Amino acid sequence: MSTDQRIQRRILVTGVGGAPGFDLARALLRLGCDVIATDSDPLAPGLLLPTVTPRVTTAAADERYRADLLRLCAELRPDAIISTVERELPKLVILRRPLADLGVTTWLPDAQGVEACVDKAAFHAALTEYEVPTPRTVMPDSLGDLPEDRPLVVKPRWGQGAQNVVFCQTREQARILCEVVPDPIVQERVTGREFTADCLVDRSGRASVILRYRLLVKGGLAVVSRTFHDQEAEGCVRRTLAAVGAAGACCAQGFLRAAGPERVLMTEVNARVGGGFLTAEAADADLAGQLLAGLFHRPVDHSRLAYQPGVCLTKYTETPATTTQEQQR
Repeated sequence: MSTDQRIQRRILVTGVGGAPGFDLARALLRLGCDVIATDSDPLAPGLLLPTVTPRVTTAAADERYRADLLRLCAELRPDAIISTVERELPKLVILRRPLADLGVTTWLPDAQGVEACVDKAAFHAALTEYEVPTPRTVMPDSLGDLPEDRPLVVKPRWGQGAQNVVFCQTREQARILCEVVPDPIVQERVTGREFTADCLVDRSGRASVILRYRLLVKGGLAVVSRTFHDQEAEGCVRRTLAAVGAAGACCAQGFLRAAGPERVLMTEVNARVGGGFLTAEAADADLAGQLLAGLFHRPVDHSRLAYQPGVCLTKYTETPATTTQEQQR
């Protein structure tokens, strides 16, 4: 990273209770940034990272979110905000102008692009329009459009971290599950080799794509990943990013299948860093550094996002800090 890029910036990172926010906060600290670590959960581990400025914030669903975020930014004066929480993204798109008035930079897709990333029905519609292979997806009242003899998945239309995702074998089972899963959609279940693409789309629309297999997944998080090269998968990811209008740091997920007319199927895009993006960094891709460059309207050096295949990274639980009951108050 150049001397210019090492100029200290104050970055507000949201969602430090989850792997994307926690790991991003630490990566930015290593790059010399002053990090404001925020989460709506006072027990979020990222609030205990050494040298960060920790703040417990209002959840995105709370009607006070807008006012509280602007108040926090007016108080702490971050140079930029990077969100790792899906529910925040639609609100942050609306808040871009008032945040800019406070000197806070954002890097997000437009409103339609954010919707395609957070709304699985909108994602399916966008990929279908661009003819990108994706599992058939229907609303509960259209279950009859799905084949009777195919395994199915019932999941929240708006969700994160594989919460409330349930597998079943029949349309009747799916119909029952739709009564308990919040805001459900139903998809054909895909089998094959699951992968994630850690991506950075610069402000001209050029994308770098780092592919990794999701070898061991727990709670929706790939805790063991291995990088790989695959021209067809990379091309499909690029078409997916174009279909949803991705911008900045994002991650896409899909499946590689051994047989069938569509070898690659795309299942989602998140408009944030992936929970396993450290695998890309371990494979020599300067993902956090180039994210920081593009965030502040400097050129993204895509040559720095080339990566080595076959690099395996295993995440594990660690204890970053211990506190007393008094310190937690």
